[in-house]
Amino acid sequence: MPPTPLQLFSSAMETAIHKLPSFKTINPSFYTARGTASFRVGLRRSSSSLSVSASADREGDQDLGHRTRPDFPILHQEVNGSKLVYLDNAATSQKPTAVLKTLQNYYESYNSNVHRGIHFLSAKATDEYELARKKVAAFINASDAREIVFTKNATEAINLVAYSWGLLNLKPEDEVILTIAEHHSNIVPWQLVAQKTGAILKYVTLNENGAPDIGNLKQMISRKTKIVAVHHVSNMLASVLPIEEIAHWAHDVGAKVLLDACQSVPHMAVNVQSLDVDFLVASSHKMCGPTGIGFLYGKSELLSAMPPFLGGGEMISDVYLDHSTYAEPPSRFEAGTPAIGEAIGLGAAIDYLSGIGMQNIHDYELELANYLHESLRAVPNIRIYGPVPSGSIRRAALCSFNVDNIHPTDIATFLDQQHGVAIRSGHHCAQPLHRSLGVSASARASLHFYNVKEDVDDFVRALKDTVSFFNSYK
Repeated sequence: MPPTPLQLFSSAMETAIHKLPSFKTINPSFYTARGTASFRVGLRRSSSSLSVSASADREGDQDLGHRTRPDFPILHQEVNGSKLVYLDNAATSQKPTAVLKTLQNYYESYNSNVHRGIHFLSAKATDEYELARKKVAAFINASDAREIVFTKNATEAINLVAYSWGLLNLKPEDEVILTIAEHHSNIVPWQLVAQKTGAILKYVTLNENGAPDIGNLKQMISRKTKIVAVHHVSNMLASVLPIEEIAHWAHDVGAKVLLDACQSVPHMAVNVQSLDVDFLVASSHKMCGPTGIGFLYGKSELLSAMPPFLGGGEMISDVYLDHSTYAEPPSRFEAGTPAIGEAIGLGAAIDYLSGIGMQNIHDYELELANYLHESLRAVPNIRIYGPVPSGSIRRAALCSFNVDNIHPTDIATFLDQQHGVAIRSGHHCAQPLHRSLGVSASARASLHFYNVKEDVDDFVRALKDTVSFFNSYK
């Protein structure tokens, strides 16, 4: 029998795998149109911190993507002989020079443990660490920096709420409302807590537009509901939930609301006070900051009533042989040495994003989102998941899709090895959602503000070539 296209391609990949990928730096000015001055980020020293100031001297005809690309060194390279096209931002974002320099400065200049030292380095590190907390609070408009708990990621933040608030408040037959489109991080912790408490998990399904059914969610809320734990933006469907309305419905019956904002905080202005959510979680690495740090926002009265999640140093008030007393939040929930440099780096990322303006980012990404969706529809035999954008329906700047009779991992592999295009394939930590759509996996292209329409053009051109390659062997 003649070899299949996948076997032929796999053979080529086996040969390629023995060679290191080609990483060739290219001139950032390649992306700067007609010599117009690019968006620059400079470091400004203040008496208390190394902060970031963002300014555009002269924007001309450039869009936000072209102005910001020079600030991201990783984007200016060739991969496997092609210009890198990075479209995996829903998994993690890239980091601007300002963040990289902030991390380097911390480790070179004032690396020390925080809170318990009186020497200069420790005091400096403590000041910068706590300043980062204030920056997070201001970024999401929390009323007090003490409502911000640093965690290692959003997953840990959800687990903190599930175990600390959940085990304390959930009883048999109480209901937790989720959607079928939740990330595993917002499903598994509630499953574990439900097993311990006897609470019942209820799931909102999709409507005819391919988004979570808000009418179904509203009907599901009852006096039995104790918490509604939902995403803001779906990491697969690109749909956006009306959180203010959901919070209003939940609070009417005395329920709390936890918002997974991992896919919204990096892309739009998020105001916890206007949304009126009780808890919110997000991850630094998706918002141009370092990995290893995330945060939990919680209303002060809720955090103050919650028991510790982890025990150890820093979270205590006094320790005796037979018992301990605990610190006030947020220290109560930050046991042990925290990710100090990462928190400071997150603060620098917030400075950078704020310098651009979150509304500017959101407006630009809406344009990219529509362009991506419209461009992908030209690919033969493609199925794009989630709602179709319209005057009343807005999508985030990502598309999950499948092409008939081609596995998404084959698509992603071919795009990477043959075209230098980086996308994600798999279930995107959303297996229940994929099952409900009748598939086990999908491919996903996701954009950020430093992407440009030329990235979309390159991707779609490469995708058409990929589809043509596999179809040629049918």
